[in-house]
This record gives sequence, structure tokens and C-alpha cells, in this order.
Amino acid sequence: MSESLQILQKYWKHDSFRDLQEEIINSVLKGNDTFALLPTSGGKSICYQIPGMQNKGLCMVISPLIALIKDQVQNLQSKNIKAIALLGGISQNDAIELLDNCEYGNYKFLYLSPERLQQDWVIERLKQLPINLIAIDEAHCVSQWGHDFRPAYLKIKQLKTHFPKVPFLALTASATVRVQKDIIENLALEQPKVFKKSFTRSNLAYHVVKTEDKIFKLRQILTKNPQSSIIYVRNRKASIEIANQLQKIGLSSTYFHGGLPIKEKEKNMSLWMQNEVQTIVATNAFGMGIDKPDVKTVIHMQLPENLENYYQEVGRAGRNNEKAFGLLLVSVGDIEVAKKQFLESLPDKVFLKEVYIKLNNYFQIAYGEGFNQQFNFNLNQFCTQYNFPILKTFNALQYLDRQAVITLQNEFSEKISLQFIIPSKEVIRYMSLNSKSENIITTILRTYPGIFELETLINSTLIAKKSSTNEKKVLETILELEKNHCITLQIQNNDSRITFNEVREDALTINRISKLLEKQNELKISQLKSVIDYISKEKCKNKLLMHYFDEKETQNCGICSYCISQKNNVNLELINQIIELLKEKKLNSREIESLLTISSEQVIFAIQTLLEKNIIAINPYNQYYLL
Repeated sequence: MSESLQILQKYWKHDSFRDLQEEIINSVLKGNDTFALLPTSGGKSICYQIPGMQNKGLCMVISPLIALIKDQVQNLQSKNIKAIALLGGISQNDAIELLDNCEYGNYKFLYLSPERLQQDWVIERLKQLPINLIAIDEAHCVSQWGHDFRPAYLKIKQLKTHFPKVPFLALTASATVRVQKDIIENLALEQPKVFKKSFTRSNLAYHVVKTEDKIFKLRQILTKNPQSSIIYVRNRKASIEIANQLQKIGLSSTYFHGGLPIKEKEKNMSLWMQNEVQTIVATNAFGMGIDKPDVKTVIHMQLPENLENYYQEVGRAGRNNEKAFGLLLVSVGDIEVAKKQFLESLPDKVFLKEVYIKLNNYFQIAYGEGFNQQFNFNLNQFCTQYNFPILKTFNALQYLDRQAVITLQNEFSEKISLQFIIPSKEVIRYMSLNSKSENIITTILRTYPGIFELETLINSTLIAKKSSTNEKKVLETILELEKNHCITLQIQNNDSRITFNEVREDALTINRISKLLEKQNELKISQLKSVIDYISKEKCKNKLLMHYFDEKETQNCGICSYCISQKNNVNLELINQIIELLKEKKLNSREIESLLTISSEQVIFAIQTLLEKNIIAINPYNQYYLL
């Protein structure tokens, strides 16, 4: 048995490697620069974690995904493997101490964000570390033609000068041939060994489902397939609303988005991971690092922005190699809505500059200041104050993040500040009348002795710990104090954290980083067009996806929505039944389906046939009628 397999079995409890993992590991162990294209569920992290464990010294992992870094560091630490992360927002003193630990503390893994490589002093400290492997995760970020280009990635190749004998391992889950060439060139990989796993998932059926009632269709799909499922939506509000709608019709579900408190994220995730609920309704903040093998269906309620993200998200189904489904629900008008919303939300240089200046003003950062300052941030409040459109503003902030001007992290926090406005003897009287609150109130008074004189910031987690209770009861007690006019209270929720990586320079900053903005916008428009082609073209959906990623599938998959429709011959009896129904009155597809004892797929196919032959038409109320 190889040492690599022994490490896999001991720490990760797997009996064998997945496709290409062992070949990639062996290439790295031989000291080769290596490029690995492993689509979603391919197990990329194992490819550097095993050789990182096997070799003496430290494996350095560069990744832009803060949440994934934190998750992987925690997972390694839970296996008693020494791992540490150097992320944005850490002060220089803390970063120096962290790197000292790497140098003298026998650590095996150092994770860092690419923006850290832009700091000369960090590079100088890295040169002193016993680095045995440099792994670049999400390597497509180095390409201007990738779907998540980050200029900070272009600095990575400078590490070749300082670590000439250390192998580079570049990993990505989705890259066209053009992007693959860019990765190899921009990272200066020397005669790399290239490993590419096919994008084809033979057990995954891609379906484009046309429907006028998406909730009704969800009910059909989830009832027919009662196994674990994910529903992707475009915004946080929709994740909560759809989860509640599913609960009301008897389908167990929960929700997940980037603005949830950590404890609520963990609770909802656990419910779904343990199969206590069937469905999790989520934004694209969900999924990184999630490896749940029994997901039967992944459903998208709206058009995705690009096929790279769609492929990764839908690929979370069927990791146990059993038949699974990726369904994209499409209504009349979805394409035009997507075009309008998408085009209107792309920031230009003028808007980008305005957001950047207002962001600095919002936090009262003076010109020439702000470096490494960190703030809690609520996007809705910011947009309300300056009358900015939310999605366009978020895209502008994301662009500033990818250009390393700021670091934007989804990190919920609750800021509670209060002041007692009644005398201390009245507080004692209040506690005698409300004995259940006495312990919490006493803890607050002991922890914050100046709370009668000044409005004071309260740490609810600390109060809960000191009073041996939970944060919910602490908040209930505080709200009750306010209700009874004992305190003044301010509660501010923040769904993000922003770190300024540069001093404020307004026009100088925007002029420098806006050169790529137009090209990035053009790329995004092109990617949306590919999504529209995917849902509109009457071709095998698997073949369309494979062609997008430059794989030339010659045969239809036989299991996607298009292939199944070709197998279903036109049912003349059903067509005549629909015509007879429409002679009486106008009906929508759900009403037609409920009146006929036929599967929804057959009904939709028959309706499409009638539309194509101009026998029927659809009105603005999604009702069909005879022409």
C-alpha cells in the first residue's frame, strides 16, 4: 500500500482515491508543476492535502474563497493536522505572529488569500518558510477570460523566483480551453503535467422545464423525488419565501443565504445534512465545500448568470453515482427579465467611482487614509442612504473586491448598544419584580459598570456565557427592558464585513482598476448569451454543456429533457383533448394538467407542439386559447 493511500485512509477514512487524484498526487510528489481540471465533486483539495502531509515542510494554499478556507482549516484541525489561515483584515502584528507560528510551530498547511501576496513584507516572510508545495485553488481567477478574474492572481507567478524548486499545483473545476491556456501561461507553470477529467456526468440528467407555475412544478418534482434536494434562487428574500411556501404545502424545507447569523447557518445546514428536511432553498452563497452524496435533485428557479456557475451548482447532485437531476425552471418572459435585470446591474466606470467615494464617506475615511481599516457593513442600509440600486451596487463592490481594493466578506453580526435611563435603585426594584431576568441584568451591570452614564456596546455572546444562558434569552431580556422604559436601545444588523486594502485615492484608484471593467462586462454579457442558448436551442442539453467547455460529445445523452422529448412521439389524442378543452374556455398549463390524467411532461410537449403549429397562443395571464 502506498504512503499516499495510507494517509488517505488514516485521516480522511476513504478506502481509495477518486479518478485522477492519485495520478495528480504522484506528479506533485515527483516535483512537477501540475495543472488539474477536476469538475465539481472531483475532490480537488485531496490533491494537495495528501502530498502536503507526505512531504516535510509546509504546503501553501492560495484561495480567494474565505468561507472555504475557514472550513478547510477547521476540518484539518479536527483531524489534528496543524493548519492556519492568513486572511484579509488581520493586523500586521497578528499576521507576523501567525507567520512565526508557521516557521517554528511545525504547521503543515498555510492558507492565504491572493491579496496577501501584494504585500512585500509578507513575501519576505514567506521566503523564510519551509514550503514544499504551492497549491493555487480556483486557478481560473488568473485568466481575464475566466468567470471570476482577480488581478491579485497575476502576482502568484512571482513566487517562482523565490521558490524555483517548489512545484506549483493549479486546480480549477471549470475552465474552457482558452482559460486553461491562460492559467498555464499566467502562473508560469514549467512543462506542467496536465490532468483533465471529463465534464460528462453520465448519471446526471439535465432538464430545462418550461412552466407557468413554478411552485406547482416544484411540488410535483419534490413529491416524485422525495430524496435530498437543493433549490437555488437569486436573492435572500426568495430563499426564505420559497422555503416557507414549501412548508405550507407539506414539503419539509429550510433556507440558507450569506446574511444569516453563523448559528442559524449551522442549524439550517445541519437540518439538511442530517436529512431532517428534504430541501434547502439557497442563494449561490451555499455549496462551497459541501459534499453530500445523496442529493437527488438540484433545481434552479431563475436563469443563472453563466454556465460555469450553473455546472458547479447543478453538479452537487448525484455524487453517489446514482441517477440524479439538474432542473432549470423557465417561464415565459424569463429571458427578457434576465436580460433587463442583468444589463441594468452591470456597473460602468462612473457608477463604480460613485460607489467607491460614497463607501469611503459612509465610513468617514479621509483622503489618503483607510489602509487595513475594517468595518461591519449592511448593504441595504448603504443603498438606502445613497439611493443606489442594490444588485448594481453589490456588483460594483464585488468588482472592487476582485481588484483587491477592498475585501468583502459575508459575515453576519449584530451590534447592540444600550444605556440605563432609570436610577440603579429602580433597576434593583425591576429585578425583584422580574426574577427570571435578574441573572442576565446583573451580569450586564457587572460587565459594563459605566452603562448608567454612557450608551454602551454590548457583547450578547459574552453576556449569555457569563449568565449561563443563551443569546435569545439575553435579547428577550434587553427588549423587555426597553419596552418598560428602563433603557435606550439600538440594534444594528450587519450582513457583511469590509476591509480597505488601500488608502483612499478616489479618481486615481478608479482610473487604475476600471481598464478591465468594460472587458469584464462584455464577457458577462457573452456568458449570459450562452445560458440563453442552452435553454433555447433544441439540442441535447448535455451536449450543449460539453461543447461550452470544449468537449465534443458526439452522441446525445438520452436522459436530458430534449432527448426525452424526442422519444415521445406526438400524442394526437392528447392534442385533440387539449383543443376540446380550449374550445370551452382559456386555461393555463396547470389547469390543463389537472383536467387530464397525463404526465406534466407530455402536456408541456403537446402545448409546445400546438404553439409551434400556430393552433393556440398564450395571453398575458399565461392562459392558452385557440387561434
